[in-house]
Amino acid sequence: MKRAVLAFAVAGAACFGALGSSHALFPIPQAHAASKTTAGDYAAENALKTLNSFYKPALKGQFPGAVSGLTIGKSTKQNVIQKIGEPTVPGKSSGAFDVYGADMGNPGYAFSYQQNKIREMRYFGTNVERQTNIGGITISMLKQNWYAPNAVSTFKNGKKTQTKLTYIRGDYKLEFIFNSSKDLDHINLTAK
Repeated sequence: MKRAVLAFAVAGAACFGALGSSHALFPIPQAHAASKTTAGDYAAENALKTLNSFYKPALKGQFPGAVSGLTIGKSTKQNVIQKIGEPTVPGKSSGAFDVYGADMGNPGYAFSYQQNKIREMRYFGTNVERQTNIGGITISMLKQNWYAPNAVSTFKNGKKTQTKLTYIRGDYKLEFIFNSSKDLDHINLTAK
């Protein structure tokens, strides 16, 4: 009996030793810092993709994504409602913004109209995983990838001081409104 138990223990140790050397069956855990870097790289890559997705559509007076095809100065309020539905918070006066809140991974937007045509579009990004969307876009990233803006200004918005970087894209202005160098609040698109 003792021999059987001893043989079983030796055989088990040999099998476990063989299996233990296989990383496929027993993966070695990675350091926590490495996973943070990977997550940070993923967020930065996706933020850069989001940033670059605005570059070409802005030449046509449009935003990418769910509102693509809606054009500054051409599309009507009815076109917007057909495309993305009724606003979450309708504008209460002439020139006020109709706001479409971000929900369940869908970005938020706002539209203002002049003579029933879109005068300005705003993109607020997503609330969920914001760092992989506009929350990961920094002034440094913007300047590194799109170079110097056509204009930079600062202004007060309530108690906040915001910085606006403006890029001229054909007949349109694409404006990036930052709360700080690493906190993009929203993106505006207007006619030049």
